[in-house]
Amino acid sequence: MTDTGPLFDAVLVANRGEIAVRVIRTLRALGIRSVAVYSDADTDARHVREADEAVRIGPAPARQSYLSVRHLVDAARLTGAQAVHPGYGFLAENVAFVRACADAGLVFIGPSAHAVEVMGDKIRAKRTVAAAGVPVVPGRAEPGMSDDDLLAAADEVGYPVLVKPSAGGGGKGMRLVTGPAALRGELAAARREAAASFGDGTVFLERFVARPRHIEVQILGDAHGHVIHLGERECSLQRRHQKIIEEAPSPLLDAAARDRIGAAAVDVARAVGYTGAGTVEFIVGADDPGRFYFMEMNTRLQVEHPVTEMVTGIDLVAEQLRIAAGRPLTIIQDGVRLTGHAIEGRVYAEDPAQGFLPTGGTVVALHEPAGDSIRVDSGLAEGAWVGTAYDPMLAKVIAWGPDRTTALARLDAALARTAVLGVGTNVAFLRALLAHPGVVAGRLDTGLVERELDGLVDGSVPAGALVAYGLARLVEAQPAGP
Repeated sequence: MTDTGPLFDAVLVANRGEIAVRVIRTLRALGIRSVAVYSDADTDARHVREADEAVRIGPAPARQSYLSVRHLVDAARLTGAQAVHPGYGFLAENVAFVRACADAGLVFIGPSAHAVEVMGDKIRAKRTVAAAGVPVVPGRAEPGMSDDDLLAAADEVGYPVLVKPSAGGGGKGMRLVTGPAALRGELAAARREAAASFGDGTVFLERFVARPRHIEVQILGDAHGHVIHLGERECSLQRRHQKIIEEAPSPLLDAAARDRIGAAAVDVARAVGYTGAGTVEFIVGADDPGRFYFMEMNTRLQVEHPVTEMVTGIDLVAEQLRIAAGRPLTIIQDGVRLTGHAIEGRVYAEDPAQGFLPTGGTVVALHEPAGDSIRVDSGLAEGAWVGTAYDPMLAKVIAWGPDRTTALARLDAALARTAVLGVGTNVAFLRALLAHPGVVAGRLDTGLVERELDGLVDGSVPAGALVAYGLARLVEAQPAGP
């Protein structure tokens, strides 16, 4: 395609919920027809309502709908879509889906099958990145290692060690082992969970970095050899390896460290000829921010991409579309500016007081915050049914400020104005976490939430307060009587 012609006539969004709504928003802004897909569980979902066209792709179980390569490709053909945006989760990093799109003459809005394949295999990714001169966490990552091999390797690596699956992510199959007595049992458990989750029980070992911080770098690469980074995001506030609150930039890094970790991320992308938007994830020791280690690369858009968009002013989905259409990047590295600070909280359908059990129900009433410095990416709508068939994330509330303190305060205020009647959420927990002294001071690490969990749950705003607020909003909305 030319640099001046239309990008695409129609794009199928192979996902659901808030990410589908978010992608549709950019497609609409660019004048591109959006095609949504839905399962029987999502017939009346918001992403279905907001798309220009929608196609049913199967019953509620994900394997028969959102994870069906055939159904998605057929939907694209049926509607005349020229390209497919995978969002994140589901088939976003599935090499078979990337190849199926190519075989059907569809443009996959993401990297090549080669890049997805290399970076989807954690062992292969580490070897590729190390060969490019990027530091990796010390460990043993070789294909085909038996449990005995790994036991011997752990003595060389040094305890504590992390047992990690070669395929997949999201913390599934990951185990922290502090000594040799527990390792064999944890290896067996990790292999079972990895095989069940990803169809591959291969695991490897990494040395556990003390007080680790999870810092990731957003990159963009085009098909003309240009690769840039858009700064970093701090994602250290996690529970069971799942991110909860993310921010940009990291309060840990100074300008020099930011330049070094950004350059390393660009080297990682170049090592696999990366095209599109991607994220290179690093582990950084809280006590030694000048030293970082490659962890993995996510070959897709990230859940937390809005914080980067808010501090750079760059629409990452629009950039994905331009790159997929063959356009060269119009942004140079020296032109990237980080302005202010942005923080995001993930709103889940879960009950923190009950061990974060998933909740569900009908959204009876909904109030989401708004404002010049507030952004809400949401899949919620009044009357919508929230079930437990899919990931429980409902929305993301993001706040920008000229500095971190202001951004924190604005996010807390925005969450205070968030009410979802009919479905229990973690909003009160998010507010308690934002108020934690360590979070306020920027003293973060990936273990903070787990260490402080009891206090965070017990000290949270009662769920009844949010219900009362929502009911008050409903009363305010009623027309005045005679």
